Amino acid sequence: MKVSRRGILVGAAVGGGLLVAWTLRPRSFPTPLEPAEGEYAFDAWLKIAEDGVVTVAVPQLEMGQGVTTILPQIVAQELGADWRQVAVEPAPVSGAYANVPLAARWAALWMPFAPSLAESETDIATTRFAQMSRFTATADGSTISAYEIPSRNAAASARAVLAMEAAERWDVRWEECEVADGLVRHGERSATFAQLVAGASEREPPDPPPLRPEPMSERPMPGEVEGAGAFPRLDLPSKVDGSHVFAGDVRLPDMVFAAIRHGPLDRAELTAFNPSAGDGNPRVLGHVDGKAWLAVVASDWWTADRTVDAMTPRFRVTAPVDSDTIEQRLGDAVRDGPSARLRRIGPDNSVLDDPDFARRYDIEPAIHAAIETATATARLTDGRLELWLASQAPERTRVAAAEALGLSEEDVVLYPMPAGGSFDSRLDDRHAVEAAIIAREIGRPVQLVWSRWQEHLAGFPRAPAAATLAARFVPNQRGRIAVLRTRIAVPATARELGGRLFDGKPHWEARKDVAEEADPLAVEGAWPPYDIPDMALNHAPLDIGLSTGPMRGGAHGYTAFMVESFVDEVAAEFGREPLSYRIEMLGEDTRLVQCLQEAARLARWNGGLSQSGQGIACHRMQRFGATGRIACVATARRGEGGIQVTRLSAAVDLGRIVNLDIARQQIEGGLVFGMAQALGASTTYRDGLPQAQRLADLNLPTLADCPEIEVEFLPGESEPFDPGELGVAVAAPAIANALYSATGLRFRRLPLISGGL
Repeated sequence: MKVSRRGILVGAAVGGGLLVAWTLRPRSFPTPLEPAEGEYAFDAWLKIAEDGVVTVAVPQLEMGQGVTTILPQIVAQELGADWRQVAVEPAPVSGAYANVPLAARWAALWMPFAPSLAESETDIATTRFAQMSRFTATADGSTISAYEIPSRNAAASARAVLAMEAAERWDVRWEECEVADGLVRHGERSATFAQLVAGASEREPPDPPPLRPEPMSERPMPGEVEGAGAFPRLDLPSKVDGSHVFAGDVRLPDMVFAAIRHGPLDRAELTAFNPSAGDGNPRVLGHVDGKAWLAVVASDWWTADRTVDAMTPRFRVTAPVDSDTIEQRLGDAVRDGPSARLRRIGPDNSVLDDPDFARRYDIEPAIHAAIETATATARLTDGRLELWLASQAPERTRVAAAEALGLSEEDVVLYPMPAGGSFDSRLDDRHAVEAAIIAREIGRPVQLVWSRWQEHLAGFPRAPAAATLAARFVPNQRGRIAVLRTRIAVPATARELGGRLFDGKPHWEARKDVAEEADPLAVEGAWPPYDIPDMALNHAPLDIGLSTGPMRGGAHGYTAFMVESFVDEVAAEFGREPLSYRIEMLGEDTRLVQCLQEAARLARWNGGLSQSGQGIACHRMQRFGATGRIACVATARRGEGGIQVTRLSAAVDLGRIVNLDIARQQIEGGLVFGMAQALGASTTYRDGLPQAQRLADLNLPTLADCPEIEVEFLPGESEPFDPGELGVAVAAPAIANALYSATGLRFRRLPLISGGL
């Protein structure tokens, strides 16, 4: 082995592979990849087989965002592989795949006593935590930031040793060899990866790895230009023909099925049920009662679900939540509850005593509504637990299951499955723990599937919120904002997540522990991109009696609605054209100005005139040293069946784009997801129970409801920004502003039709 001057530990791995740990200080890990016969592992990221197939390990959950194409694409481009010979496999949990950028972003969640010691990717505490805890969570669009450089380094090292092997055979310098399309070439000579891999695996790569001059990027094309990209999605064929295996498709010998009923989202306790409801039915195999749930196991899921229903479980809840109570608590907090100043510029004035203009905005709880509900398969054999499920935090799920069964973590194996949607709901590990307990009690492999009703009942909704925005204007400048004060009352959702995820606390305990703690992530996105000289942002945390969780878009999903609705209202108050008013206040952010102008061009913007049904909004997000920008023009009207959105035109700045097709898919999908948040996807609560019990209760857009969508990308060379959440943030305010121009009514609540038309 050799420790290089750059802190890279390189060593021979099982099967002739190479393992590189990229850390601040050298640290070795067991080789995470296990090459099959005829395969050779190169670092923790790829294997090359004797038939030339390149298999890339992906340590992130595929939940529709295309990560099982993005990372293999980066590796293929750096390696010089033929895309037709690239395969993918889920990476095993290992410190070699530590998501250090996300660990830094979430420092306050896992180290709340001293987060300042770990808020940078370069902090030794951050790296050590991420590696030691094998933290590979999929969240907040961190994949490229965390894994582009390590995977490129691995691919560059493999490319170098392949070239070295060929160069020695041809008696030339390896630096003179070209590697592309799965071949190593020098002049008229060429050799395939298959011909070179065995010898290459025995060689030591150069230090540092010889990266190609330019990282992976694709140039934007006009939206109307069609044609297959150079890197089509690897998961597309199996998803089209139905052969793609999700968590619910797992089948094991002697496997049985479980259905479950939970108590409401508080400290619920199972108090009574009818255990004889399944008597006489040979398909019913037994039941398992937990502290706050009851499950029935049967030879098929439908029988289990009908039987657990017939058992009529009863729960005791100490303080069942009600929407009226939530509204009252939010109202009290946003008016005069304790708050923390999270950010300011200009004079340190805590309040704006006599604003020229003020408005309040309200947000209802929102349901994730992923297509695939929580599903986990568990098998316990001779003290060894195996789990098959989709998880955004696989190592934390392993730890939770091990603790629940009294096993060591080494005795728990998790097989990561793709998710049929998640929207951050699969950061929760309760279904894995439940499946493990049921498998232990029944003594057979079991697949637990939450029904849609249980997903709504037991899932953690996006937090409700209330906000006031107050402004004072520059005299005689027609609405130019001089002072802006934003105050948002919302639970400390991210800190709640931290208590559950990192400390293993029950959700009610995690919620109460942070009820009075300010949470910057809970109000992220409320800081406007506009050039306003005096601004302040306050968070008023509170306990609403309902545990909450993150959702796609994070706080941006509601803060962008608040800010862009407010800006639009100011423009209307002063008779200003909404586009030019925004551009006037954007100051030096010329990229966002370009987005606004391009979106207006796409939509044939007419100024948002009365009865036009056009509304405009823009938003900026900053994460992991990258900035994403989006502007959107929505066209909407009030129809017989409610609100009809007929067109969404968006211009986007992502910086460097890694995969253009996936970026477009993510923006389009985000816009539709944001439209769902604008028009539905929410629930009220009564006696602790969500009133939306089915998908049909959520007013989600169907295919027939989806508008015409146009997306254009600005060319850029800056650090790539993940496209998955920008569309979510901008859709609701654009639609709300469009409805104002169509109807003259201003909607200040999400979903927009919750107060009626």
